[in-house]
Amino acid sequence: METLKVFGIFTVTAVAEIVGCYLPYLWLRQGHSIWLLIPATFSLAAFVWLLTLHPEAAGRTYAAYGGIYVSVALMWLWLVESTRPTMTDIVGVLICIVGMAVIMFGPRPA
Repeated sequence: METLKVFGIFTVTAVAEIVGCYLPYLWLRQGHSIWLLIPATFSLAAFVWLLTLHPEAAGRTYAAYGGIYVSVALMWLWLVESTRPTMTDIVGVLICIVGMAVIMFGPRPA
């Protein structure tokens, strides 16, 4: 159950980070309102706070989070930006998930 909780927090964290970065992108690159920076700020603050909820050392948490982030980013690409991931995108995600699992579930010194 703890593993599902960690994956859930990682997923919400990734969404918060992507939203916090995507909104300024919309302003800077697509001419949307500067007011998007306000929710972007809150989203990035939520991202930082969510990363503090993990019991592991920060560096290990960030490293493991990266695998989930890549997965969520490609889902964002598909669902929000309407760009279907390629086979190499999918293979890359699988490699990231395997790497994340090694980091998360590998043995720790006593």
